[in-house]
Amino acid sequence: MSVSTEQKQWIKATIPALEQGGEALTTHFYKLMFSKYPVTATFFNPAHQQKGTQPRALANAVLAYAKHIDNPAVLMNAVTLIVNKHVALGVKAEHYPIVGECLLQAMKEVLGAAATPEIIDAWAAAYGQLADILINAEANLYAKQAMSTGGWEGQRAFTIAEKEQESELVTSFYLKPLDGKEILAFKPGQYITLHLNVNGTTVMRNYSLSDAPNGQHYRISVKREEGGVVSNHLHKHLAVGDTVQLSPPCGEFVLDDSKDPLVLITAGVGLTPAIAMLKAAAGQREIRFIHACKNAAQHSFKNLTEQLSTQHSNITAEYIYENQHGLLNPQTIAKNLPNNAQVYFLGPVGFMGAVKNMLGKLGVPAERQHYEFFGPAQAI
Repeated sequence: MSVSTEQKQWIKATIPALEQGGEALTTHFYKLMFSKYPVTATFFNPAHQQKGTQPRALANAVLAYAKHIDNPAVLMNAVTLIVNKHVALGVKAEHYPIVGECLLQAMKEVLGAAATPEIIDAWAAAYGQLADILINAEANLYAKQAMSTGGWEGQRAFTIAEKEQESELVTSFYLKPLDGKEILAFKPGQYITLHLNVNGTTVMRNYSLSDAPNGQHYRISVKREEGGVVSNHLHKHLAVGDTVQLSPPCGEFVLDDSKDPLVLITAGVGLTPAIAMLKAAAGQREIRFIHACKNAAQHSFKNLTEQLSTQHSNITAEYIYENQHGLLNPQTIAKNLPNNAQVYFLGPVGFMGAVKNMLGKLGVPAERQHYEFFGPAQAI
């Protein structure tokens, strides 16, 4: 489906309304969709709805699409991110008409008289165009995963082969395929989707893979969150020998394949994908690893990073405990910042915002700064 020149003008005419009330629109959209099609709620983390981060992320995406309707190609990085998340969750072509129907209905109900027939028709065309792009890209990724060595489509049964406590809050789960066959290779930084039944409700959660690719197992390392339905279920109720369902590894946030110096800056459970990167890159390039957490008791993988630092002279590790050293500061980053480094930083949103600001002031180009969100994208 294509969008006509006239329809693009109607789309752009809605930009002021989206800037002012986009979040109200998307909040109403989710309520409407979950009410009319309750099964769709399975694809979303309720915590992100309650905090408003999911509606906010969608509002920003709709606004960006409107602003770039003349040249949607500039949004391809965002499209790639969406495609990976959709494939991880099992979104298929048949889900798109549901979203389109509810989005257009939400526009009519929230915008009122401003939602003229011309505007609704224009947005229907724009949504159809975007849906076609996503459906085709997702079909390609599903096929690629299924045809790759060790790959599959949909869900596959894995056994919890081992549980290992990494700190007072984080436990690692080693997952091996129940069928004993090969598993799909992944890139450090990617995640898998866990499908669970918790108290009679189907839930899905994405977890970063915290081990380097090894062909034998996947490892996820889960922080027990206060009030977290899934994390507490994993920690308290799942044991070695239990079976879980996994979707194949996904994600566009991956370790680059250059030989540039690598700087990994993490906080809290944000270190999980960085550990996979650290193990994969050990012995291959200069690495500076900085990890911040509240105290020593909450420091996961310290023994592993110490072991790797001892084995590989190219690795330097530094730890920042808030109760002893305060917060991460620019001086610590500066002394661990080799020339032409690729810098990856992960953690709570506030932490990533602070690191991004410090890196900018230290002159690190934007194209050498890499980060991702454990949930809907937000401004930092």
